[in-house]
Amino acid sequence: MKTLTMRARGSACALLALSAVISTGSSLASDEHLVLPPLKTISTIASTVPGNGDINPYGMAQVKRTTGNLRAGHILVSNFNNSGNAQGTGTTIVDVAPDGSMSLFAALTAGSLPGSCPGGVGLTTALVVLEQGWVIVGSLPTTDGTSATAQAGCLIVLDSLGNAVETFFGSLINGPWDMTAFDGEHEAKLFVTNVLNGTVAANGQVVNGGTVTRLNLKVSTSAMPVLESISVIASGFPERTDPAALVIGPTGVALRAHCASDSDDCGEQGDDRDGARLYVADTLSNRIAVIDRPLGRTTSAGIGRTLSAGGSLNGPLGLIVTPSGELLTVNSGDGFITEISPGGAQRAKVLLDNTGSPAGAGALFGLVFDPAHGVYFVDDASNSVNLLH
Repeated sequence: MKTLTMRARGSACALLALSAVISTGSSLASDEHLVLPPLKTISTIASTVPGNGDINPYGMAQVKRTTGNLRAGHILVSNFNNSGNAQGTGTTIVDVAPDGSMSLFAALTAGSLPGSCPGGVGLTTALVVLEQGWVIVGSLPTTDGTSATAQAGCLIVLDSLGNAVETFFGSLINGPWDMTAFDGEHEAKLFVTNVLNGTVAANGQVVNGGTVTRLNLKVSTSAMPVLESISVIASGFPERTDPAALVIGPTGVALRAHCASDSDDCGEQGDDRDGARLYVADTLSNRIAVIDRPLGRTTSAGIGRTLSAGGSLNGPLGLIVTPSGELLTVNSGDGFITEISPGGAQRAKVLLDNTGSPAGAGALFGLVFDPAHGVYFVDDASNSVNLLH
């Protein structure tokens, strides 16, 4: 998602977002950092369905710098399902421009991958674009769209032209479900949620095996990223298989830090001088968790500490943090997006999708905040990129 640097839509939802401010005991009208209250309109920007018919848009990542086929301001979207609506079989990433034009950025096949990816290709919400021009996407593949055939998958690295150039795989990458990145000139840190640690074997029962792994990469514009280390920095999150969602477990991850990736104050020795925090959408526990010292810690923080729980949250999935520190998360159980303060107060919510039954359930996944335009989000119910503005 963010790097630090088929149901018909209801016409009312397509045109107007229903907004509510949640009282916190203080005047919110004067709070210049609030994101959601001023945003009243939802516009459809583009379809996310490429020529091969892939559907179920999951991951979103905005391009920051033009290079190769990547264009600054454009948004990449990964598709999780194939044209037959089988989960874990989507193989495409599309490019959506601000003017609504859509094109194919990458079409991947298991046989053409340059490295191992257990199970093949089924692109998830885990999607980032590094400033050096590398695109990294998660794969949690199935053979028939069911959790019984789900396999560990991998992270796939693509160049700026959309070509797969390497994979990251192994026992610590097991069902990569979402991802964010800390992006610097010479190094990057990927933070990945994993949802298949014992999940398939449990056959629908909850297991506390979900993890967050950090991958430290050496990066440049002239050579492929080099994986230097991988560590589990959080663990014990509840997860289970699900016939509708394939798998439910820790999903969105969002990073807030106050330093450049290559500086000395970014927690390289495990300290916390930068005040970095990694936020995790703990979907089954219906909460947003905080992992302290995510940039340099060498041990697991367990399930972290709770920033916010219950209230407007209803199975939070996608999660981002704005430059001012506000958190935005979308629900799996209904069509709402919720804004949470850095201190954990739920401050506003907006209805993004009211289709289906229950209304809006299962429609929302990835999102991107663009201060100049608003909140971009994928809508799985309409297979589109929409803009709340």
